[in-house]
Amino acid sequence: MNLKAILVEDEANSREILRNYIAKYCPNVTLEGEAASIKEALVLIENNTLDLVFLDVEMPFGNAFDLLDKLPERTFETVFVTAYDHYAKDALNNHAAYYLTKPINIDELINAVNYVETVREKEASLEGEILSSKTKGVTGKLTLPQQDGFQILNVADILYCKADDNYTEIYLLNKKILVSKTLKYFEDALAAFPFARVHKSYLVNVNEVVKYRKGKGGSVVMSNGKELLVSASKKKEFLAYFN
Repeated sequence: MNLKAILVEDEANSREILRNYIAKYCPNVTLEGEAASIKEALVLIENNTLDLVFLDVEMPFGNAFDLLDKLPERTFETVFVTAYDHYAKDALNNHAAYYLTKPINIDELINAVNYVETVREKEASLEGEILSSKTKGVTGKLTLPQQDGFQILNVADILYCKADDNYTEIYLLNKKILVSKTLKYFEDALAAFPFARVHKSYLVNVNEVVKYRKGKGGSVVMSNGKELLVSASKKKEFLAYFN
C-alpha cells in the first residue's frame, strides 16, 4: 500500500536526513510536501488527503500539540520525531501511532511505517464489509472481590472496563460496578477472552463493538451507544480481531 505523507520539521538538516531515509528505506511512502512551521503544515494538510504525518515536536511559534489541537477531525496517522524523549507520554495521549527519537534509528523508522501501513490496509479492507468477529461466543465467569465476599459475573455480560486510578469501573448493559482493582488486573484476568485494551483507560469486549470510527486515533461505539477512544498505538491489535 502506498502511503501519502508529509514531513513537518523546522530544521532543514533534519528534514533532509529524514527525507533521504524515507526515500531509501521506505519505498511505500510518497512525500506530498514538507513544512517548516505549523502554518505551512496546516496548508499542506488541508490540501492533501494524507495517510501519515511525520511531525517534529518543537517548532517556531508553537509545537506539534498546537498543530494537532487545530485538527480535531484528523484521519491521518502521526509519527512523532523529536530529540526529546520526555514528550513520549504527551505524544501517546495525542494518539501518535509511533514515537521516534533523534538521531533516527532506521529500523525504528521502518517499523513505524510498517505499523501505519498495516493499520491503513486493515481499515481499508474492513470498510463496506459485513464484519464478523474472529471470536466465538463467550462463556465463563469472573469473580469480583467485595467486603463481604465476592460477586460473580458472566464474562459475556461485560461491555467494557474503564480505569479509575487504582479502581476499575465495570460496565454492564444496565449498571456499573466499581471494583478496587486496576485495569491491568482485569486485562490479565480476561486475557483468555475477546477483550482488547484499546486505550490506557479502556478494555472492551470486542463482541460488543458495533462501530469503529477512524477519526484522530480512532474510536469504537459499544452496544450501549457509548463511544470510547482508541489509541493509535492500539489500533493494530484491535483491528486484528475482525475478519
